[in-house]
Amino acid sequence: MSNKIKTDKIFAFIVFLLISFGSFLFLSASMGLLAKDNGNFLNVFLKQIGFGLGGGLILMFFLSRLDYRKYKKYAFYIFLGSLIMSCLVFVPGIGFEHGGAKRWLDIFGFSFQPAELLKISFVVYFAAFLSAFKSKLNDWKYSILPILILLSFVAALSFFQPDYGTLVIIIITAFGMLLTAEVNFKHLSIIIGSATLAVIPLALYKTYIIERLLTFLRPAQDALGASYQINQSLVAIGSGGFWGKGFGKSVQKFGLLPEPMGDSIFAVTAEEWGFVGCLFLITLFLLFAIRGLRIATHSTDVFGRLLAIGIVILIVSQSFINIASMLGIFPMIGMPLIFVSQGGTALLFALAEVGILLNISKYSKQK
Repeated sequence: MSNKIKTDKIFAFIVFLLISFGSFLFLSASMGLLAKDNGNFLNVFLKQIGFGLGGGLILMFFLSRLDYRKYKKYAFYIFLGSLIMSCLVFVPGIGFEHGGAKRWLDIFGFSFQPAELLKISFVVYFAAFLSAFKSKLNDWKYSILPILILLSFVAALSFFQPDYGTLVIIIITAFGMLLTAEVNFKHLSIIIGSATLAVIPLALYKTYIIERLLTFLRPAQDALGASYQINQSLVAIGSGGFWGKGFGKSVQKFGLLPEPMGDSIFAVTAEEWGFVGCLFLITLFLLFAIRGLRIATHSTDVFGRLLAIGIVILIVSQSFINIASMLGIFPMIGMPLIFVSQGGTALLFALAEVGILLNISKYSKQK
């Protein structure tokens, strides 16, 4: 029997700390833009706090009260809608290009990245599919074939935008959900092998992927060119020491470190708050993961468990990949540091996903 209980307050408190600390770190990192262009700073700040944080909190509140089991019925249509919206980035006048990639839509003056919707819609649909055919997952027609078809759609979109970060995150998330669903190990190996083989020709075709891999393997080479960001990131992290330089005192964010509010915000955090600040941030993400997985294990139905697992992996993997890339222990693939880095769409959907997790926690086994 399912017993309706109160929302997981401990998880909600962890999220509150992440939002608060993340907003504080973003404000500090954005001072470089404020000094350079205060007009643009106001625009970025309003999108992050108004659209991302404000809109996200509203969505979180609403979704925390909407029974997550309703998603299962409409999961396919949600995923199909996200695929269609992702295709709109190629439509002139609606989609626009930035930094050589077509990943954004212009909606009423706000830039919107449909890849964020694609990620969560994939998790919802895949959770619904795996839970519906759990008894048949030993049959390749219900394990190998569906996931490869789904990933092929995502890979096609990633190839033409290009946006390989989204593809990597979805593959990682799908793998975690397949493990949770106890898919046959042989089938799991075939899926991983097929996905890897599919990625290799894509990487060979897109030369910048090879360049990023070489930069990862040889960061000291071409320090003023391809390896510039990782080298400046390591300088910022190293100069922060144990305690850091203090709020707003980063030197690297003033024109030396690329994207100090975006991909490189962890490096700014390390410079200003040192090892202690970084440890605190990483600990918050670990607590988020632990408590989120606890919500999943206490779910009374397979769909809720898979949905919760998928959301936790989605949020935590992106954040840890961002941190790892700034430390030089993972290639840079443009993943945001969730709750911290610039990206109103990423923050909006992260909080929406938190709302779903909070709702799942309401329908759990008695502790």
